[in-house]
Amino acid sequence: MNIQYDPRQTLREPGLGSHWLGRERYTVRGGAMVVVPLLPGDAVELVDPEGLQCAHIAAFDSRGRDCTGSLGLATSVRGETLANMLHADTAGADRIRRALKKFDIDLAGADAALVLDGETPAGNRVSFTAEVECVALIGAPGGDMAVDRQDPPTDLVAWVTRANPMQSVDREPAEPLAEPLQDFRIRAATAQSYVVKKGQYVQVMDIDGRQCSDFQCFDLAKLDKGLERCLDATVTRTLMGSAYPAPGLHSKFYDVDLSPIIEVVQDTCGRHDSFGLACTAKYYDDMGYPGHVNCSDNFNAALKDYGVAPRGGWMAINLFFNTFFDEDFQLYSDEPWSRPGDYVLMRALRDMVCVSSSCPDDVDAANAWNPTDIQVRVYDEKELFRRAIAFRKTTDAEPVMTQETGFHPETAKLTRNFVEYNGYWLANCYTNQGAIDEYWACREGVVMIDLSALRKYEVLGPDAEALMQLCVTRDMKKLSVGQVVYTAMCNPSGGMIDDGTVFRLGHDQFRWIGGCDGSGLWLREQAEKRGLKAWVKNATSQLANLQVQGPKSRDVLKKAIWTRPDQASVEELGWFRFSIARMQDDEGIPILVSRTGYTGELGYEVFCHPKHAPEAWRQIAAAGAEEEIKPMGLEALDILRIEAGLIFANHEFCEQTDPFEAGIPFTVPLKTKTDDFIGREALEKRKASPQRRLVGLELSGREAAGHGDGVFDGRYQVGQITSATISPILGKNIALCRMNIEYAENGTEIEVGKLDGQQKRIPATVVPFPHFDPTKERVKGNY
Repeated sequence: MNIQYDPRQTLREPGLGSHWLGRERYTVRGGAMVVVPLLPGDAVELVDPEGLQCAHIAAFDSRGRDCTGSLGLATSVRGETLANMLHADTAGADRIRRALKKFDIDLAGADAALVLDGETPAGNRVSFTAEVECVALIGAPGGDMAVDRQDPPTDLVAWVTRANPMQSVDREPAEPLAEPLQDFRIRAATAQSYVVKKGQYVQVMDIDGRQCSDFQCFDLAKLDKGLERCLDATVTRTLMGSAYPAPGLHSKFYDVDLSPIIEVVQDTCGRHDSFGLACTAKYYDDMGYPGHVNCSDNFNAALKDYGVAPRGGWMAINLFFNTFFDEDFQLYSDEPWSRPGDYVLMRALRDMVCVSSSCPDDVDAANAWNPTDIQVRVYDEKELFRRAIAFRKTTDAEPVMTQETGFHPETAKLTRNFVEYNGYWLANCYTNQGAIDEYWACREGVVMIDLSALRKYEVLGPDAEALMQLCVTRDMKKLSVGQVVYTAMCNPSGGMIDDGTVFRLGHDQFRWIGGCDGSGLWLREQAEKRGLKAWVKNATSQLANLQVQGPKSRDVLKKAIWTRPDQASVEELGWFRFSIARMQDDEGIPILVSRTGYTGELGYEVFCHPKHAPEAWRQIAAAGAEEEIKPMGLEALDILRIEAGLIFANHEFCEQTDPFEAGIPFTVPLKTKTDDFIGREALEKRKASPQRRLVGLELSGREAAGHGDGVFDGRYQVGQITSATISPILGKNIALCRMNIEYAENGTEIEVGKLDGQQKRIPATVVPFPHFDPTKERVKGNY
């Protein structure tokens, strides 16, 4: 029988890099550089994913001599621009400085090549090949972006194709986070013990991806007294209230004495297990593989020298082990989520004996059927590692660790309660205040809210208007310079990719502010697909934004903000308008101020460069001292936006929810916007035959509904709660609900299901939506 191979049916595994055989990827962050070692014949392809980003390249041999010409590139700029990038606090800058010093390289005095210069389109690329052994320094130069400019430095990607790929099956582990005190490789199907002092850091890395590593640790002082007090998974789950700790407030592992023993500082995978034992001989015996090597026996052997009694099965934190419970609470496992180089970084809270394994399981999917090696590194307690979780724009993108916003130096003085949101740490609530206090400050006074995690994309070029007109539902042709509009962005089936605001900075200049990077990537993809001369540049790192909201927000900002005569003052600024301005006077911090917000109150947003953010915070706080301005966190913000009927991604909408179902039908002007846009045809059909609608509910009693709770008519589910809260100002138990159209009329009585949805029911009634200030009088300033 002749079996034909169809490449279209090949399994795709984005993120593993298995299709990169012989190739390496280096991400050059905007405003930073990377060092790439090259051998004769190695080829480099440098790609500009966003366009309009030039690159500077210099190369040096092992003696520190300039050899940029050996790459076939003509030098035209001084290496000083590359040297300047090392003055910034960028990832890897210290390591690059040490390498340059080691080889006695004078970067500032060298020459560099300028490539990808000019009006280059997104996806533009240049290639070169090394003639001699050297190290290439590739930089993406760029300075701080002004709030009224659209020239942020953006990332480049360097693909290196090796002339002679290494024949060894061993992949080299990723670079250390700092100079390690211990650095060793645990071979597949083995385990190793090691001692870690209090305050030191332990990094456990999956070198090849999709490999589990069981971890256990003992209090050394107790062990010396004959007491075996190790990490206890059950105690940890109980005290942390989660399946396993993560970076942040709930980060610690505990022993059976309820004493904290080790805490998680960084995690690039985010998927682990604490329910199962490290694999045991019994497991393999029962599977039909008697005598199979296992982690528990490997632990016993590794811990023998410390006098630890052997066990048939070891409790552990099973790093990278992907387990989950189904609807019947059956525990299942599948291939790990970890990619090559993923790691967990932990800090020892006492002197410890640790043991780590490379799991030998090759009889199921636990290690993707192919056990590989684990790398363990121990770092000095003097190293500074920030708490962080990996964030990826796309599945196969390089991870970016959780960042602090420009306002963090000020907010961190006022709270330690931060939550990770879209790759940033944002305040949840503030010390000595709490959500209710912050809520009333917004309803009755004035508050400041750091929402810098919102994504900002600059859209510019001759076809910028055409691109925006195509990709959002509102009519961009009616948007004036200085105006803002709230809109939806839909896919071809009418589902929402994102919601956000569009700022028009000029005739061919727009700024998209949304909740996720997917919307910015979608804009860029459509520009490329349709051959539009428009650039979409990620400016999130260049624009911090602070919402100043509440009835007294205008009184505060008119004291703090100066505007030119050609710009509307704070007092004059209309709803959904913005002005280019400065703090205090004509020499103050440059800002953009808009009459927008997310609270349902009169409010503004102040945008500035992150380096100016702490001072901007201090100046606004000082200006608002008389009005008793307060900081506000996400917990209070959620109450406010639910009352005001403001929607939130993955609650009121997702990619399968259209704007009509999400409660924002006004963003789809099918009658007045005559131009075609992505999703229009599907939205016309959905509007003609609606299936669901977002409605308001009032519930009996004080037990709040929860996101995802079912809404029932008798035994049958007819809707689902998207968001819910106890409204302080209304004194009512309210919720937003995506309801079947047959039950969406005001006055309809239904029930909200709790527990299993059937055993406990809360009576509820469909009411007008939004619950509070439905005519938006407060937002308009009509108090």
